[in-house]
Amino acid sequence: MSVTDPISDMLTRIRNAHRALHAELVLPASKLKASIAGILKDEGYIDAYAVDGQALSISLKYQGGRPLISGLKRVSKPGRRVYVGSEAIPKVQNGLGISILSTSRGILEGAKARELKVGGELLCEIW
Repeated sequence: MSVTDPISDMLTRIRNAHRALHAELVLPASKLKASIAGILKDEGYIDAYAVDGQALSISLKYQGGRPLISGLKRVSKPGRRVYVGSEAIPKVQNGLGISILSTSRGILEGAKARELKVGGELLCEIW
């Protein structure tokens, strides 16, 4: 089955795995998905991730039996791309969440992109 929007598919799989209280999930791998998983690990939203050939496995993180990720939102979609400048990068949930951007310097977290003064395509928001 061909997936039209792989980022949205990844976010949906993470959301569904959290709701089912799974410890780990496996999905098709790509460099973009691995970069997003790396940001989620750096920010403490997941325990670990590993790329194994064509598969990306993500170990989900829970605190007191509740998922650390309470919400995921895909902002820029294939039908409507959303681009922001470095000054217009949104603060998610008043700074409690993160935004992930695709910039000329690679896939970056919103605060890092703001610090480097680069804008780009606003891929998703996570809180």
